[in-house]
Amino acid sequence: MKEIKVLVSGCKCSQNFAALVEQLVVSNGIDATVEIVSDIMQVMQYGVMTLPALVVDGVVVGKGNLSEKEVVDLIK
Repeated sequence: MKEIKVLVSGCKCSQNFAALVEQLVVSNGIDATVEIVSDIMQVMQYGVMTLPALVVDGVVVGKGNLSEKEVVDLIK
């Protein structure tokens, strides 16, 4: 099972991206847990300067708003 974390800020854009990731995991039948991380101290541990960011199994794989296709490719 994959562990997916979506690093977000409080903005609507980040919240929409987090919802998209959750939806794509379900609709593509991906065996993964999704955690939304908004605590700035936890986000800083990943060294990202651009949010939202996508972390799969502990590795930052994407930053900024990604397309649906990009997200699916990264989380499969």
